[in-house]
Amino acid sequence: MLSSDVRFEGFTATDWVRVLSLFRPRRADAPEADRPRGGVVAVHAGGRLRKLMHTDAGRLRIDDAQRAPPRSAEELAARHHASWAAVIEAGALEAIVERFGARMRRGDDLIAQSLLLLQLAREEVIAGRIDVWPARLRGVPMPSAGVVRGTLESLAGVGKTMVIGLFEGGELWTSVAMRRDARGINLILGPDEVRKDMGLLAGDWRRDYRHLSRAIEERAGELSLGCFAEAETIRKLEVDPSPGAWARAVAVRDVILAPVPAALAIPLGIDAGRAALSALRAIAERIDPMGIVGPAMRAVLERAGTDSEMAAMLPFHPLELLRKLLSRER
Repeated sequence: MLSSDVRFEGFTATDWVRVLSLFRPRRADAPEADRPRGGVVAVHAGGRLRKLMHTDAGRLRIDDAQRAPPRSAEELAARHHASWAAVIEAGALEAIVERFGARMRRGDDLIAQSLLLLQLAREEVIAGRIDVWPARLRGVPMPSAGVVRGTLESLAGVGKTMVIGLFEGGELWTSVAMRRDARGINLILGPDEVRKDMGLLAGDWRRDYRHLSRAIEERAGELSLGCFAEAETIRKLEVDPSPGAWARAVAVRDVILAPVPAALAIPLGIDAGRAALSALRAIAERIDPMGIVGPAMRAVLERAGTDSEMAAMLPFHPLELLRKLLSRER
């Protein structure tokens, strides 16, 4: 589905699997040994279950007791002890592909294609032909192409590159660099192309990230956003609900942002402000057992969560959206 003006290069199979693993939903606390694993997909037609697939176990046998399709994806996940599930009416996916082909235009870029595909899938969900659980982004509006391009513009100017580089055991674990042109992203560059250009590493990622930045700039152009950390640190921060988690990690250099655009600096500042207000509220609750100060404090916290300056630049809170997408709540 990548448009003709997007180059995708520099990924080995291992590098790509590592990138995808960063977006695997997880809980903020340590998972139990018996937590649900994998996903299960059921396809039904004419009131009967036709196919049943599990991402870990493969195709599952359908016995007589399972001939009736599950009432919901949530019930299907519980039945098979899965972390996610999808119940799909036969023909729904084919309808998405057919409408995608009919509505796509030759000049559509990657952003337009991706949003069209998401919109078509959402229409099938609304029509009841696809049910997915958990619906982590329920209530989050579908962004327009203008919103996506505006967000991209605030993070990277034309000809600029964004990169995330993750380290583990003193080595580059994986990285993704995206270069922007006037139409959108025109290059997605993986670590296999830059490892040999980084030279001799010191084994300390807080110094070695500079070598990665230099190698990316030589191949893709000037950086507008760089995010560097150990892989395990990012995994934890993605789902950490505590106020100020990202700001605290940046302050102690568990995460290095170099450079950092204003569009990302503002959410980090709000994250730090929320942490301070949360601490202030805890103190107020101790010295104000009658709850006199509490309502005023809550009003301040609500105001902090809807910062007008950030809303003018980004129509969403990127750190909270990431947590919503990847958190597997109890």
